[in-house]
Amino acid sequence: MSPPTLDQLHTYHAQERVIFSKLVLQFSRSPSESLLVMATWFWLENFGFEDILAIIFALPDRIMPSFANEAVSCFRCIESSDPPNGFDQIPLTSQYLQNHISLPMIYKHRYTAIAGIKTFLNTICSRIFSDILAQVIPYSSPPYFVPRFHPSLIIPGFPHPTFGNINVMRPDLVDGVNTFNNNNLFLFPKGLWEWNDHSMESENDRTMFITFSRGFHVSQAEVKELFTNIFGEKCVVGVYMREDCISSPNIVACNNDQQQSLFAKLVLDSVVTVDRILEGEKLQKFRINGKHIWARKYNEKKDGRTCFT
Repeated sequence: MSPPTLDQLHTYHAQERVIFSKLVLQFSRSPSESLLVMATWFWLENFGFEDILAIIFALPDRIMPSFANEAVSCFRCIESSDPPNGFDQIPLTSQYLQNHISLPMIYKHRYTAIAGIKTFLNTICSRIFSDILAQVIPYSSPPYFVPRFHPSLIIPGFPHPTFGNINVMRPDLVDGVNTFNNNNLFLFPKGLWEWNDHSMESENDRTMFITFSRGFHVSQAEVKELFTNIFGEKCVVGVYMREDCISSPNIVACNNDQQQSLFAKLVLDSVVTVDRILEGEKLQKFRINGKHIWARKYNEKKDGRTCFT
């Protein structure tokens, strides 16, 4: 199957383009915030709140800014390292969806949401809104022509500290042509127009940082046994610790002279499993064979300096 052209994407996402046009042109909202609002709505619809974009499209113009403000509350909640308090911060969204939705509920799926919003930013929003963005953001041309180089629109506010960067191609360079090559067809696992919101998950996105009590040796096999017993046989991709690195600060000697790792890196099958483990908390405590294990989300900047195999 041939990848979609930009014209085909515009036709398929006509309603979403109208919504985005209203946000940035009619209501003069910032492009970066409007992109995150749209990506949040795309993710919510994919997550299970069906027809949210059709509902928003049918809203009176006077209500749309308030609806967008609640989407901002959603992605700002996800950005925060602290869980939200209260269940009534997005009443308009809950009312129109006729479904229970709250910031604490969204926060319990925080890492799934972050990965999904990042994916929708770069697979849908970056392509279907490029001509609208070009009306409010000036082109940034390269200093010289580079063959096969497509200058991007520079979106103030990106790279975002939580949701990363977005590459918006100049519409005058890609108008009407295929916007995907065959290498990108993995983004369409269910057909041409069905998107996979986990397609851009990195290994770090689905990695946990595991710590152990000093003096209680925990093996890689025990870590894998613990999490597969609770969260499914195939949930663990790998457990990495430096038991062979004597000089590492990760290693201490147990009472029986056995070398002990104080922490490990646990790579999982998806960010969904990360959220299942944390349940909206920063840290979760587990126990196996009388030994405690603590699990939190892996932070590459902080944890990447540690000594792993």
